[in-house]
Amino acid sequence: MPQFMLIAKATPESEAGLPPDPRLMAAIGQLSADFARQGVLVSTGGLAPSAMGARVRLAGGKVTVTDGPFAEAKEVVGGFAIVQVASREEAIALSRRFWEVHAEVMGPDYVGEGEVRQLFDPGGGRPADFDAMDG
Repeated sequence: MPQFMLIAKATPESEAGLPPDPRLMAAIGQLSADFARQGVLVSTGGLAPSAMGARVRLAGGKVTVTDGPFAEAKEVVGGFAIVQVASREEAIALSRRFWEVHAEVMGPDYVGEGEVRQLFDPGGGRPADFDAMDG
């Protein structure tokens, strides 16, 4: 069964090192427990602000390292979940639920963004729809 990474982009607050709202953390903890009970949750994690990280880049045969922070918080990963589900649609439904919890706890003005990306099979297999991308 395929695995997908549900990526949550960083927010200005998370990039400033502010802890998440305790109500949100409790709700996300409950959601994670629900996903685990359903047998779909593989792993989760939140990331420290990019100011504590580094960007490593290869160009022209040379590796360079740039210390954080990185200017565009909306392009920085703030957290992730890896889920194992039957389809992309099911992964999107789980991601949708994650963001709905944010709206329920933080209110309708909360803004967040993420991505749903399928992982390559550890045995070297490609996602089922990969060849369709050549389109």
